[in-house]
Amino acid sequence: MNQDLQAVTEQVNRASGPLRALTEEIGKVLVGQRYMVERLLVGLLADGHVLLEGVPGLAKTLAIRSLADAVNVSFHRIQFTPDLLPADLVGTLIYNQSKGTFETKKGPVFANFILADEINRAPAKVQSALLESMQERQVTLGDETYPLPDPFLVLATQNPIEQAGTYPLPEAQVDRFMLKLKVGYPNRDEERRILRIHSTDSAEQINAVLEPSLIIEARDVVKRIYLDEKIENYILDIVFATRDPESYKLKIAVNGTETPLRPMISYGASPRATLYLARAARAWAFLQGRAYVIPEDIRAVGHDVLRHRILPSFEAEAEELTSDDLVRAVLHGIEVP
Repeated sequence: MNQDLQAVTEQVNRASGPLRALTEEIGKVLVGQRYMVERLLVGLLADGHVLLEGVPGLAKTLAIRSLADAVNVSFHRIQFTPDLLPADLVGTLIYNQSKGTFETKKGPVFANFILADEINRAPAKVQSALLESMQERQVTLGDETYPLPDPFLVLATQNPIEQAGTYPLPEAQVDRFMLKLKVGYPNRDEERRILRIHSTDSAEQINAVLEPSLIIEARDVVKRIYLDEKIENYILDIVFATRDPESYKLKIAVNGTETPLRPMISYGASPRATLYLARAARAWAFLQGRAYVIPEDIRAVGHDVLRHRILPSFEAEAEELTSDDLVRAVLHGIEVP
């Protein structure tokens, strides 16, 4: 086992070099937002789609575009609007009158990186058109099924404060995203740097520093990162505690009083959360330069994996408790191995 860990550690050190170059390249134009950049890398390494939620102007689109520019892959930005049609996303069949046959016209989803900008502005029919692409990595047009390029990553943004003209994502669609990020404001020093960088005419250019083959290689290394049985049980305890908090005697503070957690959760996390927690934790361990997962890795990505998979009850909403509050109570209440 020690020899295996040593071999994987060497592979991690070798494969993580290009990722550091990628982070430095993105840092040319993106000030601060380290949390967002690191979680985007987790999604890239763990082969999981990422949903970014935050008010306008927090560089969500800039971060995704910078990531795409720094990787030598095909990239399409799709602006979701209420009048968007599924065919505008995945493509359609067009009748060729001269040949008397239907020809396939592929949509913008046929790219390595997809930026679904303001995804909650399109109706459910368009949002659901992404489901097959995100889960099966393929698109069906007519009688033919077309594979999507590898790597394939959907990075979506949404604005949480605007309700007019928006369509909340269906639960099935949200669950397809490995991570949901809550993007916050930069601090004062970071905003001062943003002011100085972007108040000049000479904007930095992002260069492609990473090839797709290196991403595939890094993903193979991530899959080899060791996950101990104790860590597996820790992941299972966390997920099962979201479904049955009573068995774990979990409580949450409400107005200064310890209250049972069970009435605050309508629905817990699905088995997909178990898989994504393990994959995201492995990717996080890789970014830390380790060949094995520790409990801190689980806790580092726990909120991002679980916040969109735990549905607060009406009672929780009445007490102004969010899904993040519920995840925090679960992570705090489960014993760390």
